Amino acid sequence: MTITIDPQEAAHFGTLAADWWDPKGSSAMLHRLNPPRLRYLRERIDAHWDIDPATFTPLAGKRALDVGCGAGLLCEPLARLGAAVTGLDAAPENIGVARTHAAASGLVIDYRAGSVEDLAGERFDLVTSMEVIEHVTDPAAFIAGLAGALAEGGLMVLSTPNRTLASRLALITLGEGSGRIPKGTHDWDKFLKPDTLEALLADAGMRVIDTRGLGFSPAKGFVLSDDLSLDYFMTAVRA
Repeated sequence: MTITIDPQEAAHFGTLAADWWDPKGSSAMLHRLNPPRLRYLRERIDAHWDIDPATFTPLAGKRALDVGCGAGLLCEPLARLGAAVTGLDAAPENIGVARTHAAASGLVIDYRAGSVEDLAGERFDLVTSMEVIEHVTDPAAFIAGLAGALAEGGLMVLSTPNRTLASRLALITLGEGSGRIPKGTHDWDKFLKPDTLEALLADAGMRVIDTRGLGFSPAKGFVLSDDLSLDYFMTAVRA
């Protein structure tokens, strides 16, 4: 079995654990990403299961898995949308903070330290992994693990930076250079172009049904966009 966790990456993100829920701390960029991320997820959830957008708990009765969950910035909203949520992260420090924050928020979330290979045949209706695949040792094995965790009729949503000059400038030169993103977070050579990620999904028996860009507006911050050059979401179902 291929273990896709990169120990150095896990250690890097583990050092950020205590600061994860501070919207002005080292994870401030993730807090700014969350609103468009949740907007896209809700759109895809409603479309896939034909749910009224006005429904408060569209994931009621469904199991959701967030791989690379950090300290739970996405898991907690998914739980509020009605899902029985499992959050999986390579850094035990992140899981500790996630459990404490969920308990303080009155949320029951199954947080686990480990990798996607540890799921041992469990199946989930919704599988998400946001800004994670660029940090693993073997993207193909990682995607295969995510696909293996997806239940029949389920939905998978991923996001990752595109490997373009725009992403290098924005995320590394400016983002890490200015300290807005912790230095050493990104390796541009590990960013995936959309056609590469789509091919990995196809090899794992998945079919892409939607791709959307994540752009940046000086007036609005991060927004959903038709421009894929910076970062993008990709939604897939079983082929």
